[in-house]
Amino acid sequence: MKLPCHGFVRLAAGAVALAFVFVSALDRDAWSEPAIRVVVPYPPGGGADVVARIMADAIGSMQGPTMIVENRPGAATMIGTRDVVRARPDGNTLLATNNALAIVPHLRKLDYDPLSSLEPICIMATTPTVVMVSSTSPYRSLDDLLGAARARPGDLTFGATRGAKSDVDFEMILHPAGVRMTLVPFSGTPPIVNAILGGQVDAAFVDYPAAAGLFQAGALRALAVGSRARIEWLPDVPTISEVGLGDFDMEVWYGLLAPAQAPQPMISQLAEWLAKAGRLPQTRARLAAQGMQAVDICGAPFSAHLRQQYDDYGRVIREADIKAE
Repeated sequence: MKLPCHGFVRLAAGAVALAFVFVSALDRDAWSEPAIRVVVPYPPGGGADVVARIMADAIGSMQGPTMIVENRPGAATMIGTRDVVRARPDGNTLLATNNALAIVPHLRKLDYDPLSSLEPICIMATTPTVVMVSSTSPYRSLDDLLGAARARPGDLTFGATRGAKSDVDFEMILHPAGVRMTLVPFSGTPPIVNAILGGQVDAAFVDYPAAAGLFQAGALRALAVGSRARIEWLPDVPTISEVGLGDFDMEVWYGLLAPAQAPQPMISQLAEWLAKAGRLPQTRARLAAQGMQAVDICGAPFSAHLRQQYDDYGRVIREADIKAE
């Protein structure tokens, strides 16, 4: 999964040229509605919701169109996603989501195709994932954990939400390594973190922001990060690739998509606004405070990454026989 490097990745020359052609022709009045509706298929306060609101504020500050964020959670993101897929493809309804878009289709029956029913605009931000244990755990490295699990198949446990990213990501480590641990299911990330702290499970693989303060306080120990490069918040913690488990990159990404067949001039204009918004110091600071990093991965590179993740997640879900809740 070749997600382009951190920081700002320039759009392909053709896409940039196209964007500039329409920047002068399109402005906030080009949309038929007074505000763009940005649907988030999660409850308020989650990563996709936070990123969508930060970017909407930034675009508004640049005299771009008004963007109203609407939370439409439920059915493993399918309710909100379906809402956008079925919307008129006029650029007035968008979807702000994450890696779940590439996972859910392999676990549930959908009445839409996430790869053909939506038009990727940009990945707006990313956040790292971290393999973690309690600070009192005997495992001081990922090798330690996998070695113990290999010696005692099924005895060690990991906390995850069954069929969610936390489950699939951990299996992406275990399955290729030929290691078996037992899943202890939880309803979300906060209970997983609490279970690690309380010693109910041995390990978990979660988004960095969910446990950032506990890492800094020394209550949790990070064994490896799932990003392609080490992260600034945990500079001494190796990547999973460094540990020797292959070309591993399981960051959480937060992206904006439109219904398929949305006007390309509007897609290009949105990409241009998002790129500018992500460069604003206040945007970068707000994201960093959440353990996130602004990126500018738009158009074809976003589409390619989504396709690669769809294929990779699907393979692991089939091989590890992962089921939805």
